[in-house]
Amino acid sequence: MFGLFKPTPFRDSQLGELIRSRGLWRGALKLASGESVPLALAGDRAQPDAQALALARDVSSQVAVWRPIIESALFEHYAPYAETFATGQIESPDEAVPKILAANEVWLHSTLIYVAVTPIDGKLATELGYTTSWDEEHTLGARFQAGEFVELCGSVLPP
Repeated sequence: MFGLFKPTPFRDSQLGELIRSRGLWRGALKLASGESVPLALAGDRAQPDAQALALARDVSSQVAVWRPIIESALFEHYAPYAETFATGQIESPDEAVPKILAANEVWLHSTLIYVAVTPIDGKLATELGYTTSWDEEHTLGARFQAGEFVELCGSVLPP
C-alpha cells in the first residue's frame, strides 16, 4: 500500500536519475574534475523545478568561474580562526589548525560535500556546501543567485 506514495524517479539527460526525498529532488552531480557530490533540487512532487534543473546543469561549468570567489570567501572566513588560535584565545580542536598563508591554499583544507538549488528568500539560489578543517562545527554555504555571489553563510544544514 505504501508503494502508492513512492515518487517516480525523474531522469535528466545530464544529471541522471533524481529521486524525491524529504521535500527535494536528490541525485549526484558530476563535476568537471570527475568528482561526484550529492545534489538537491527544488521542485514539486511531479518533477524538479525547470529553472533549478537548468541551474544545476550549469554548476559544473560555473565552478571554475566561482572558484576564486569561493576561495577568497573561505580565506576570509579562516582569518579570524587563525588569529584566535595563534593568540591562544581558544585552543584548536586538534591542536593543529592549518597555517594557510594564501587564499588558494584553502582547497587543501576544504571539501565540497553537496550542491543544492533551492529557494532562499523567494529566489532560487545555488549553494555549494563545504566542510573545512579549521571550522569542524559548521558547514559553510557559498551562495549564488543569478550567477552572482551572494554570501558565504557560516552555518548551513546540508539539505
